Amino acid sequence: MEYNDVYDKDRKLTGRTHVRGTRWKRGEYGLVACVWVYDGKGKLLLTKRAKEKSFPGTWENSGGAVQAGETSRQAIARELFEETGIQADAEEFELLDTGCDGSFHYDYYCLQRNIPLSDVVLLPGETDDVQWATFDQVHKLIAEKKMCKVIARQFKKQEAMLLDRQKV
Repeated sequence: MEYNDVYDKDRKLTGRTHVRGTRWKRGEYGLVACVWVYDGKGKLLLTKRAKEKSFPGTWENSGGAVQAGETSRQAIARELFEETGIQADAEEFELLDTGCDGSFHYDYYCLQRNIPLSDVVLLPGETDDVQWATFDQVHKLIAEKKMCKVIARQFKKQEAMLLDRQKV
């Protein structure tokens, strides 16, 4: 069984834990960490959600629930490795933004890396495909409803922040 720490609406730890996959009680929040792997030249690394997952077959960035006792940065390093095989130290992730939606607080990170697609290791049951996509291609995926809708909303809010990190 996997456990998550329980936070309050102000993102303060309550000292309680939650069993992943069960319903959150009113006033309880979990923490989710997401990362845009960015090559610094205008492309984002996207993975395709496995058919077994919610929003099957749609494109997304890497991320997932922070487990009990983990920091957000530790969780995103773990999630990125699990979903792509990409290793990064927790300190390498740059915090872009935070948010709250439904029963979750969110941390959104950027990791600047240029990784050959042949080095990406997909996790069966999690990810079925991978691509480097330009910002225009991401907009097209969103318009065609091929991007996970939660991730599409996130991208629209963070696009300018990502573009600010583009290397000249």
